[in-house]
Amino acid sequence: MKGFRLVIFACALLLSVPMSGRLQRKVASPDGTLILTAGVNGSGQPFYQLQRGKRTIISPSYLGMKLRDGNLDKDFRILGFTTGTKDETWQQPWGEEVTVRNHYNELTMRLQQRGRQGRQLTLVFRVFNDGIGFRYEFPRQPRLTDFVIMDEETQFAFPFDAKAWTMPTQGTVYYEALWTASPLSSKPEVSTPVTMEAGDSLYMVIHEANLTDYSSLNLQPIASPKGTATVKAQLVPWSTGELVFASTPFVSPWRTVIVAQTPAGLVASRLMLNLNEPCRIKDTSWLETGKYVGIWWGMHMNNMSWAQGSKHGATTENTRRYIDFAAAHGMKGVLVEGWNYGWDGDWTKEGDKFSFTKPYPDYDLQGLQRYAMSKGVRLIAHNETGGAAANYEHQLDSAFSLYHRLGIRAVKTGYVNPKLDNKELQHSQYGVRHYRKVVEKAAQYQLMVVNHEPAMPTGLQRTYPNLISGEGARGQEYNAWSEDGGNPPYHLCVLPFTRILAGPLDFTPGIFRIEGRVHPQTRPQTTLAKQLAAYVVIYAPWQMAADEIENYQGQPAFTFIEQVPTSWQQSQVLMADIGKYIVTARKERDSENWYVGGMTDADARELSVKFDFLDKDAKYQAIVYRDGPAAAYDTNPYPLTIDRLTIDCHTVLPIHLAKSGGFAIQLLKLPLRP
Repeated sequence: MKGFRLVIFACALLLSVPMSGRLQRKVASPDGTLILTAGVNGSGQPFYQLQRGKRTIISPSYLGMKLRDGNLDKDFRILGFTTGTKDETWQQPWGEEVTVRNHYNELTMRLQQRGRQGRQLTLVFRVFNDGIGFRYEFPRQPRLTDFVIMDEETQFAFPFDAKAWTMPTQGTVYYEALWTASPLSSKPEVSTPVTMEAGDSLYMVIHEANLTDYSSLNLQPIASPKGTATVKAQLVPWSTGELVFASTPFVSPWRTVIVAQTPAGLVASRLMLNLNEPCRIKDTSWLETGKYVGIWWGMHMNNMSWAQGSKHGATTENTRRYIDFAAAHGMKGVLVEGWNYGWDGDWTKEGDKFSFTKPYPDYDLQGLQRYAMSKGVRLIAHNETGGAAANYEHQLDSAFSLYHRLGIRAVKTGYVNPKLDNKELQHSQYGVRHYRKVVEKAAQYQLMVVNHEPAMPTGLQRTYPNLISGEGARGQEYNAWSEDGGNPPYHLCVLPFTRILAGPLDFTPGIFRIEGRVHPQTRPQTTLAKQLAAYVVIYAPWQMAADEIENYQGQPAFTFIEQVPTSWQQSQVLMADIGKYIVTARKERDSENWYVGGMTDADARELSVKFDFLDKDAKYQAIVYRDGPAAAYDTNPYPLTIDRLTIDCHTVLPIHLAKSGGFAIQLLKLPLRP
């Protein structure tokens, strides 16, 4: 492993260039393709810009902060530049691959304001082969100790007005809106990630990394010349209007831009993970991956209830059925919602009534966990808070110590209330502090966390790999009861290039009874084969078989869910057009077997899948689950054909995808013949 080293670069890499009243320096990516310029203009205002080769892809974009007692956005002089480079590899305990390379060149620009106060600000830029990250650093100094950020003036100015896939912030709760595409300049305020298609060979994503004790990043378009687009940071405020309370020394999250030639390049980037701190959990041996079932979909189907009563789903008898099913089909976990006191009444407004240790009388928590462990299964503890963060924090130690003592290893948290403690927005600094406290406390008790209604992920799973997954998207439940008919066919073809770029997604695939039941028109807008494809395309280290277990009985397609792993040693997107189709291949971490999943939007497609990623001189048994004759999501979602054939790295397999259809392939490496 190569460590960090400080060097002075040759002029091809780092230049000091006074131009038009500016003092600026350049730093290039390790491969020399991306060139970042940083400096101050004639007014002492910090800026940066980015080139790919000779093409400018980010125009001069201004940086700065407005504080409650003064601004840090202009009148700066440069105290100095320092540079460095880092090239290391590190390993993930779970992930889309085992080893991650972290290779960048760094430029640090130290600034001081002119005038009596002379406050200092440092800007750090890291340039990778696949993008950039930069952040603000507030050094310890006599004239700046405690401070309040009232506005972050970070800009991203583009010399083009690219097609952008975004999700609006206004009118959206829990990041559960649809991603739509239109010119960036026409957008309202949007959440990140923001994914841009700027040409056949230029794709870019704006997001953030290492969101720690800060406010979540949104972006707002501002006035710019026609044919261009500029967006500015819009942070989520406290209820009193402030954005961030801080004390020096202090650093902001990294602002990130991924740059790729193809959609596949966006998915392959690990820039965000590399901008997070190394793992702080010394012993990660207790972390695991797997699949689970749960008493969950029945509530969304109105067949069961969370609250006590005749339809109560979380009963001892019902849970034992799910445990038996999980054990029989190789599932590691059983999620049970509605097991604890607090669900009676309007829990979305009275979350402070939740107890996370006291089960309902018809639910034997300790006995069920013993029964589950006797069959090689564990309960997943569900902790819905109703947004009552303070109530949850008061019970964290008592609840987590109980779960740890019982042998429970995973907790699914929930925050179904737009405001925490009926006051603060979930994605404000208040919410970010709370979510971090839960993850850190869970790590102390060796508990993994699946966070629903989360802050948008920013790579924290590198530092705390017990944060295994989260929501933050329109998930499967919208296919149960939403009045708009459910998630549209293109939805799953967008998520890998938007929300999932931020982190693993607990989408909960695997619905086999597809027809609408709450509203006749509302159901998964997919074929059965596309539900299988989601287990490969939609990444999460824990995947749910989300349907009621009765609907899996006698279904040959369920064999794929039984077999597909959830932790990988290699992953790659084989072909894609954002929002239209995607084909993903992943190699199982603990074997030489591969899995391939493909899906399309509302249009049927004919694809030719190449297998040139397979080992040379090896053959594989391919078990192909694909849309059957006459399959279509809107008229006949169930037909499924299962084929078996032998393939190798030279095989090209033509495959038909029905409307909103898909396919899933298991590739078993065959032993070499003597």
